[in-house]
Amino acid sequence: MKKIYFILLFLVVSFVKLSAQTDAVNSVLQNFPYQRIADATASLNSMQTWSKGDWKKLLKQLDDSDSLRLKTTLALSAYVHHIASDAKLKSATAATLSSAIKYVKSFYGRSLIVQHLAYLGDDAAVKTLSKLLSSNSIFIGNAARALATIHSKAAIDALNKGLKKAMEPARSHIQAALDNVNHVLPEIKPTFVIKKKAPNTVQQLLDLQDQLTAATNPLQKQQIISAAARIPSFTSLMMVGRSLNDAAVNEEAALIVARMALADKSIRGKSVREVLEQAVPLIKGADSAILVPLLKSHIALMPYDNGFVSLFNGKDLAGWKALVGNPIARSKMTAAELEEKQKVTNEKTKGDWIAKDGLLIFTGHGDNLATEKQYGDFEMFVDWKITEKGDAGIYLRGTPQVQIWDTSRREVGAQVGSGGLYNNQKNNSKPLVVADNKIGQWNTFHIIMKGDKVTVYLNGVLVTDNTVLENYWDRKLPIFSKEQIELQAHGTYVAYRNIYLKEITPVTTSSLSEEEKKQGFTTLFDGSNMDHWMGNTEGYLIEEGVMVVHPELGHGNLYTKEEYANFDYRFEFQLTPGSNNGLGIRAPLKGDAAYVGSELQILDNEAAIYKDLEPYQYHGSVYGVIPAKRGHLLPIGEWNKQEVVVNGTKIKVTLNGTVILDGDIKESILKGTADHKEHPGLKRTTGHIGYLGHGDVMRFRNIRVKTL
Repeated sequence: MKKIYFILLFLVVSFVKLSAQTDAVNSVLQNFPYQRIADATASLNSMQTWSKGDWKKLLKQLDDSDSLRLKTTLALSAYVHHIASDAKLKSATAATLSSAIKYVKSFYGRSLIVQHLAYLGDDAAVKTLSKLLSSNSIFIGNAARALATIHSKAAIDALNKGLKKAMEPARSHIQAALDNVNHVLPEIKPTFVIKKKAPNTVQQLLDLQDQLTAATNPLQKQQIISAAARIPSFTSLMMVGRSLNDAAVNEEAALIVARMALADKSIRGKSVREVLEQAVPLIKGADSAILVPLLKSHIALMPYDNGFVSLFNGKDLAGWKALVGNPIARSKMTAAELEEKQKVTNEKTKGDWIAKDGLLIFTGHGDNLATEKQYGDFEMFVDWKITEKGDAGIYLRGTPQVQIWDTSRREVGAQVGSGGLYNNQKNNSKPLVVADNKIGQWNTFHIIMKGDKVTVYLNGVLVTDNTVLENYWDRKLPIFSKEQIELQAHGTYVAYRNIYLKEITPVTTSSLSEEEKKQGFTTLFDGSNMDHWMGNTEGYLIEEGVMVVHPELGHGNLYTKEEYANFDYRFEFQLTPGSNNGLGIRAPLKGDAAYVGSELQILDNEAAIYKDLEPYQYHGSVYGVIPAKRGHLLPIGEWNKQEVVVNGTKIKVTLNGTVILDGDIKESILKGTADHKEHPGLKRTTGHIGYLGHGDVMRFRNIRVKTL
């Protein structure tokens, strides 16, 4: 009887312990994905007191196929980051995970634990990882990369010891990890070959880039860039544009990019402008007489907004930063906290990503690389290349991911191909077809993201068709409207090049602010019509909500239909290099408005051609009468904001928040005008407001006025 009693007591105690473990684990998991940082922090702190049984219970749920696996993944990841600054806790957690890995059966679960052992970077994990090296299991590559990440003497010794005993393919994995430790990057040398006809023009262009890299003489190079010219597109223009730096073919390349740009004026953006500006002085001989004036005019008229920009300059990591947390975690930090965390992380991860030979390379050690700027809707081109067993991806708006991987990795489902939205659960996650090139060859993505939907072309083949990208960090929320783009670090070598992005911004009309409405302002130009203007409406046109000066289409001034005496006039303007215009005030419709009325200069006065101007000729000055302060114009291509208040004989000009002129015409001309010329218009008390062009391209928007 007593024996039965003790057995029952043992069972009851065991049941109570098991229930307590379950409650402890479940109470933590219910806070992931987390919305309230306080709840998540409390849960993470409670995990520090867990028993081995609690950890076993948690990690076994990595074998689950539903939301429990996701919750467990997020909780484990958060905990490892939570204790990152406590060496004692890191060591204890490494020991716990090393001990508990034997309870996890799934490839996903064991891979995740190995990954976090690498993050913990403690020698407590080395013994477990060393066993995986010698087990000839599918985890050899993961274990080797983890030991390389730990990077301690014990870890490196384990890799060297494992290499001596290993047979292929394990030997290749371990050698690759040691190469990473020793900063030896894999190189795939191109050879010049004429390939068979590509299935589409995108692949054809990729092949031509490979041939150009391997070409050894000017004749080969000329043949290749001439072939690229027969594939009219943004990417082909940029490819040929890179040959402007090659003295052997730069003149031929300049002619090609000029003709391509003039043939398709929709190819535009900062990157295109830079190529064309580089091409202009290289066009010589008979071609220059016709092409150069046309190209210069085209460059001047090319908008600075809404075009392709390069995200990688081929030289360094300018425009990129190390990864700090995830979008939700970052949103909970103060600006100061985020700035400090970013500085620390940037310093810690130096060398994980490098620029080498015009490529952006992940060395196999570290975390994601993120753009400094955030993006909403966009169109993106990017070339990528991986090595055997490679695994990478591109996060859109901070969210994983457009997948990149070696399609031979059937054990993780990679046979479906790259370009799918890997982390989708409700919407399609797999690519429509396999379009990957062979390992070691370049691939190219064309990614279009509008709203929450993503379209991906891989090597010219549609692989993801207008599919919703789910919010991995909290599936109850839609994808973030604006966030950074990230290149995923997944422990294997990956190289990127030719990263170009164009923001997709809707054409919108400008409107008065509520404050301006209360103050009595009215709109003169909102981007939708020219109803308030007369005069040279042939040379001042609306393009994408902006008023653009087209000097080649019409000459003369543009005036308001109404006359104004005393007023507050606000507008925005965008200069082009060396451009000159003017704001006429109280002007009649005939005569030189600078004299029969008054003119306020609108001028790129930092251009070399204006180095000898008189003080009263610089931007914002009342021409010939009152000089304005210099140094407050924004760089070419940026939008300046200006306010002009005219009240009686007093004029005040504010540029980008700084008062650059505050004067009285009556007082300024007591001893004559500054330019010693007659200005009868200074005596006028009313007249039209106008733009007084001088044959240069300039842009205006958001024009409003209030009568005083």
